[in-house]
Amino acid sequence: MEAGGKMMGMQLSWIRNPQVSAMLLLAAAILGLVIANTGLGPGLDALKHAHLPFTVFGLDLSAAHWVTDGLLVVFFFVVAVELRYEFTQGDLNSVSKAAVPTIAALGGVALPAIIYFNVAGADGAQGWPIPTATDIAFALGVLALFGRRLPTTVRALLLALAVIDDLIGIFFIAVFFTESVSLPHLGLAAVGIVAFWMLGRIYRGKRGSWPLRIALLAVALITWWLVAMSGIHATIAGVLLGLVLSPAPAESARERLEPFTNGIVLPLFAFTSASVIIPQVPLSELSPVFWAIVIALPVGKLFGVTIAGLVGQAALRVPKPDRMKLSELIGIALLAGIGFTVALLMNELAHRSAEDLIVEGTLGVLAGSLISAVLGAVYIALLSRRYPAVDSTERTARDSEEYLRRTDSE
Repeated sequence: MEAGGKMMGMQLSWIRNPQVSAMLLLAAAILGLVIANTGLGPGLDALKHAHLPFTVFGLDLSAAHWVTDGLLVVFFFVVAVELRYEFTQGDLNSVSKAAVPTIAALGGVALPAIIYFNVAGADGAQGWPIPTATDIAFALGVLALFGRRLPTTVRALLLALAVIDDLIGIFFIAVFFTESVSLPHLGLAAVGIVAFWMLGRIYRGKRGSWPLRIALLAVALITWWLVAMSGIHATIAGVLLGLVLSPAPAESARERLEPFTNGIVLPLFAFTSASVIIPQVPLSELSPVFWAIVIALPVGKLFGVTIAGLVGQAALRVPKPDRMKLSELIGIALLAGIGFTVALLMNELAHRSAEDLIVEGTLGVLAGSLISAVLGAVYIALLSRRYPAVDSTERTARDSEEYLRRTDSE
C-alpha cells in the first residue's frame, strides 16, 4: 500500500514542481481579477457571498469562507508538516542553522510593518501584518524558474526564511485576528489535538492501516470544527495538527495532499481572493492602505531582509566562506516581497468589516507581490548568469533523491 502511494507520488511529481505551482497561482489570480471586472463580475461576487440553505453543525459560512476557513486549512497543514521537518531534519535542525534565517525573517517582518504604519495612518493601522508575509510556493517558484544556476544554499535560505516568516504570520492570525474565544470549544479542540497526536504515534507501528487513517481524518475534521466554533481562525487547526503528527503519517499525508494543495486549494484561493473589482478612480485617489502595502512589500522586505541578514551573519560570526554573499541576500530579499497567499488571507481578516479596504488591500497585495516577483525574477536571472550551468540530469537526480529521502525518513 505504501509502495503504491509512493509510486503515485512520483507520478504526480510534476505538480509538486515549484515552477508549476507558481504558474498555477499566477494564472488563477489573473483569471479571477479579469472575470471580476467583466460582465460576469456581479455573478461571481454573488456566488462568493452565497451561503448554503442550511448550517453545517452550527457553521454558516459563505462560499468564499469555505475556501479560506475550510480548504486553506489543508494548505496550512502541509506547511506545518514542512515546518516540523525543517526544524527536526532539514535546514533549521539546529539553533546555529536557524539563527541567520530567523534574524533575516524578523527584519523582513519588522521593516514592512513600520513602513505600513507610517503610510497607512490610523485608519488602516489594523492591517499592519499584511505586508509581513512571504509566499513560499510563489517565491520558490520564481527562484526555480530564473535561478537554476544558483547554489542550493540560496534556495535553502529562502525556504528557511519563508518557513519562519509563515510561522510568524500564523502567530499573527491566531493572536491579532481573533475577536472572541469560546473556551469550551477551545478546550475540546485541545483534546482533539492530543487524540490526533496519540493516533499518529500508534500509526508508526502499523503503517498502511486504513482504520487508523480514517480515525485520523475523523479526529482532524472534528478538531477543525471545534477550532472554527471557538472563534479562532480555522487555519490554526491545520497548523497545530501538522505540528503534532508523527513524522511517518505526516510525510505520508504531505505526499498525498501536496498535489491537491498545489493544484486545487491554492489556485482556488488565489482565484477567490483576487476576484475583486478594480476601483474606477485615479491612482491618486486610492486609499493609503493600498499604497502602504505596495511600498511595504517590495521595499520593506528588500531592506529588512538584506540588512538583518548581514547583521545576523556578522553578529553570529559566521565564517566568511560560509556567509551568504550580499548579491545573493538581495535576491532572496526581493523574492521575499512576494506576499500573496498569507498576505491575502491576513488582508481579509484585517479588513473583514470594511469591504472597500478588502478590495484596495487585495489590489495592494497583488501589485506589491507582482513588483517583487518581476524585480526578483530579473535580478535572479542576471545573478544566475555568474554561476556555471547545472547539468539537468544531475539536478533531476538530486531532486528525486530528496523526495525519496523524505518519504523514507521513517
